[in-house]
Amino acid sequence: MAMEDKGEEYRCRALAEDLLGKTTRLPVKLWLSALRVGREDPRRVVHAVKVGVALTFVSCLYLLKPLFEGIGQDAMWAVITVVVVLEFTAGATLCKGLNRGFGTLCAASLAFFIEVVAQKSGKEFHAIFIGISVFLVGFLATYLRFVPYIKKNYEYGVVIFLLTFNLITISSFRVENVLDLTRDRLLTIAIGCGVCLFMSLFILPNWSGEDLHNSTVHKLEVLARSIEACVHEFFESHDQKSPVREDESSKDEIYKGYRAVLDSKSSDETLALFASWEPRHSRHCYSFPWEQYVKLGAIIRHFGYTTVALHGCLESEIQTPQSVRSLFRDPCVRVAGEVRKVLDELARSIRNRRHCSPDVLSDHLHEALHDLNSAIKSQPRLFLSSKSACRAAAERRPAAEKSATTLPSARSDITFVMAPEWRGGKRAAADQPPVKELKTLRPTLSKIAMTSLEFSEALPFAAFASLLVEMVARLELVIEEVEELSRAANFKEFSQQDQIAIEMERKEKERAAAVKDFHSHVVWRHSAAD
Repeated sequence: MAMEDKGEEYRCRALAEDLLGKTTRLPVKLWLSALRVGREDPRRVVHAVKVGVALTFVSCLYLLKPLFEGIGQDAMWAVITVVVVLEFTAGATLCKGLNRGFGTLCAASLAFFIEVVAQKSGKEFHAIFIGISVFLVGFLATYLRFVPYIKKNYEYGVVIFLLTFNLITISSFRVENVLDLTRDRLLTIAIGCGVCLFMSLFILPNWSGEDLHNSTVHKLEVLARSIEACVHEFFESHDQKSPVREDESSKDEIYKGYRAVLDSKSSDETLALFASWEPRHSRHCYSFPWEQYVKLGAIIRHFGYTTVALHGCLESEIQTPQSVRSLFRDPCVRVAGEVRKVLDELARSIRNRRHCSPDVLSDHLHEALHDLNSAIKSQPRLFLSSKSACRAAAERRPAAEKSATTLPSARSDITFVMAPEWRGGKRAAADQPPVKELKTLRPTLSKIAMTSLEFSEALPFAAFASLLVEMVARLELVIEEVEELSRAANFKEFSQQDQIAIEMERKEKERAAAVKDFHSHVVWRHSAAD
């Protein structure tokens, strides 16, 4: 008993210490998380300050006695309006603010009209008339929310309309002067919307159009990095003893790159919707072609599917031997490098709001494709199946054994994973039902059967190479859409200074890549010496 008591006491003490440790570490984790969120986008800190200032300002309507006496209890509606309307971007604030203002105005007007008609109907029918009005308006407003155009652009306004109408109409049954109630509520909501619009449009504004613009640039850049990393990963040696290889970080970079592109559909559409509400704020007051950005985003996602397929080749169960891959390493790496250069140039042109370079599809890309085609043609035997070998082996078998064979020639390659009655090459009993003559592969040995088939060793690489060629074909669609965006957004023309800047940036990247490769080689030499 004493030992059990000591054990229970020890467990309770350990549990208490663990709980105390988690309690003390929680504030530190929250603080570090808050710092990380602020570092990722400093505008979040600015927006939080703007919301605090706006709430403090509208709270004065309730806190200061002169203002409270003029407005009354409805001053709280200004605070509620700031909380629900003030958003991160100006477009989102405009969308919600105008929806709320217009919905409140329409609801107040309709509620006042219904109240006037209800009062003239007499006391007996007053409550009945209000109940019928609430039902009809609620039915129509809710049904309108299912209309696609209204659901996309004005759903929030319809909700505010329905809420305000019911509040005013129902409360007017017990209030003497509904006109004063409607006027005060409209005034406080207008004050709240005005404060929100002022803080969003004139105090360090965040534009949804700019976020959509930067998101498009980011998608092109991460996709370029993912493609190049994917090709390098495919041709890297599979020597697990090499300390320089960082499989997990490389695959994580590939996955994050194309995942950011494929998951951008909803965010692009939301930003485009908010951008359509924003006024012209550029230097030349050009309209923002948000529809063209959405189209370009769809083309980029379509292009990103090839990156997903390339990544699937890395995860395939059947892999081409490294000796075969090395024969085609140089042209494939060159194709991937040229594709990255094109995507980088497209991203750079959009970021700088200029047309892309006239020779964005350089001759180097076509030369790399031609070299890849020549390398594949120079190794025809690698891409031939083993049917001829199987046919020759079948001809050398005795005639009796050939006549007893009922399965295709591929049966000889997978006979060791078939049911026992086929392993000796003997037929089952004659009275066995025909449906049971053909045996299926065992599920647990399906991978063994696949690897035992005499496919060409270069077949997985053929799929990889075809995806690279498909990527180049889809690249032209991306270039065309970027050019269309440049014309719609009135980007500046490409100049000689832009060409000089491109060459300088390219040389800087090549120098940085050479230094990185040198350091990696030095680390590998030291690790090999140890």
